[in-house]
Amino acid sequence: MSMNENLETPAEVKAQCDAFRATFGQLRNEIGKVMVGQQAVVDAVLVALFAGGNVLLEGVPGLGKTLLVRTLATTLHLPFSRIQFTPDLMPADVIGTNIVSEDPETGRRSFEFQQGPIFAQIVLADEINRATPKTQSALLEAMQEHSVTVAGETYNLAEPFLVLATQNPIEQEGTYPLPEAQMDRFLLKIDVGYAGLEDLMEIIDRTTGAENPVANKVIDGATILEHQNLVRQVVVAPHVKQYAARLVLATHPESDTAAGGPNGPTNRYVRCGVSPRGAQALILAGKVRALVDGRFHVSYQDIQDVAMPCLRHRVLMNFEAEADRVRADDLVREVLKLTPTQPTAMIGAK
Repeated sequence: MSMNENLETPAEVKAQCDAFRATFGQLRNEIGKVMVGQQAVVDAVLVALFAGGNVLLEGVPGLGKTLLVRTLATTLHLPFSRIQFTPDLMPADVIGTNIVSEDPETGRRSFEFQQGPIFAQIVLADEINRATPKTQSALLEAMQEHSVTVAGETYNLAEPFLVLATQNPIEQEGTYPLPEAQMDRFLLKIDVGYAGLEDLMEIIDRTTGAENPVANKVIDGATILEHQNLVRQVVVAPHVKQYAARLVLATHPESDTAAGGPNGPTNRYVRCGVSPRGAQALILAGKVRALVDGRFHVSYQDIQDVAMPCLRHRVLMNFEAEADRVRADDLVREVLKLTPTQPTAMIGAK
């Protein structure tokens, strides 16, 4: 039975779940041949891949962000392109442009569209915040609608399509912070941290020795689309769906749903809360986590596990938060702590 059809019997569900877990594990292992440590980061990127969303990787230079994306591309039978974002990069350098071509037989000239690097299926937008807002905005349509419009004509991008962007959080000179509208189009924002002692020693051995580990290809585009379709069939119970929605509403200041009430952290530190895309991200990422765990239903724990990468970039903090050194991550932790898993009417019910 194809994954593109609705699953009906328990045996079919189990078979598809097992196939998904096997693929996820293979990808994790192949990437692990090249990447040292950063297991949580690798898993989050794979979650975004199967949820069909884009990823923003943030971390200081040298932590392997670019290596991770290139290694992921190696494991997939998909066209890959890397775009190095710089202040002089123009939108046409990203999406392509119409050029004048001449027919050698008739001598007639016409415009011909020359595709840009965005027409790959795995796109690395390296140091995305170094490009001007005009160039950054060239990605908006591609990231959301998976299409590009040039001179009034729309070109659809091949599926599956995934943008993985990187940025440096500490070097702000000569950079242009991503606007909220573009941040919202990333399914996940993943913070890449430093390696521990053992991982750092392993990195030294791998990068200064004679061996050069290479990841093998695991799946192609058609299989990825099948797995993405399977993810969307995962069951979400009404109370779990409501929990995800309540987490999002808890980030809205000056509302009855604000976490902690009138004097809580949301009203004190948040200028603008999470959009509906945050709820969509929680559910989709939660569905992938459920499948990885061998379940065909989403649990409260799945939502909690993906809350940080799904919500941290969608919360706009105010000046008081900056003065008190309260980050978006701190706010999300407080929201998780203050939002009960069950709605008030269900607490205590059996």
